[in-house]
Amino acid sequence: MTDKRVVIVTGAGSGIGAATARLLREEGHEVVASGRRAEPLRRLAEETGALAYPSDVGDPEAADGLVRVALDAYGRVDGLVLNAGIGRGGTVGQLSMADWDAVMRTNVTGPLLLRAAIPHLLDSRGAVVAVASVSALLNGPGNAPYAVSKAALLQLCRSVAVDHGRDGVRANIVCPSWVRTEMADRRMARFAEEADLGEDGVEAAYREVTRPLPLGRPGEPREVARAIDWLLSPAASYVNGAVLTVDGGATALDPGTLAFDYALTPRTGTGS
Repeated sequence: MTDKRVVIVTGAGSGIGAATARLLREEGHEVVASGRRAEPLRRLAEETGALAYPSDVGDPEAADGLVRVALDAYGRVDGLVLNAGIGRGGTVGQLSMADWDAVMRTNVTGPLLLRAAIPHLLDSRGAVVAVASVSALLNGPGNAPYAVSKAALLQLCRSVAVDHGRDGVRANIVCPSWVRTEMADRRMARFAEEADLGEDGVEAAYREVTRPLPLGRPGEPREVARAIDWLLSPAASYVNGAVLTVDGGATALDPGTLAFDYALTPRTGTGS
């Protein structure tokens, strides 16, 4: 790849996608920013100079159109950031098929449809980065659709790494834990209401869910964006098929040892 790259970023209207688009533009790269909502993309384009293309990448025509827009504007595609995603809860026994289908369509089929970019990444010897989640590696209660979709996305990206690595295309995955995004804020708001966490509900919810993490805090979108930027760059030229956890240490932690951490689980009692 040349020093100046042309990168398609999906889910670029907010959160990790928007932070990635901003960082790439700050470094002088061209960015085609995709997302379902036109207004956030318009603001991003005005702020950064990215090329906004509102689209639903789960639609085959929209996915093809996104690649064509990049080629028409810049003549090449050097990078692809597969960040678009949605979340739905539910246990295996209780989840609705509508929720299952919606999550799979956006989180798995959408990235697959962007295979239209593969011939152009072969020409440029480009790179793909998929934004999965620690849910691809670990699981939690009532998280079946999201966790399954992120595990599938991880293996989809690794398939690109294996199938096209010899042709010069690298594909890697980042797996964030809790990061302050609109989607995470909504989940924190629900948790705060369920747990009756009071007026400071969302912040209290973030503190509660990240309290056991070794870093003890949620991540910021730009922290994940920096990892994505590195994986796209020539500095990561021998990194292919890798899973980079950007998770505050979540996947390094054995939850079975938490009971021994008295700082996290204070106890009272008399003892002798």
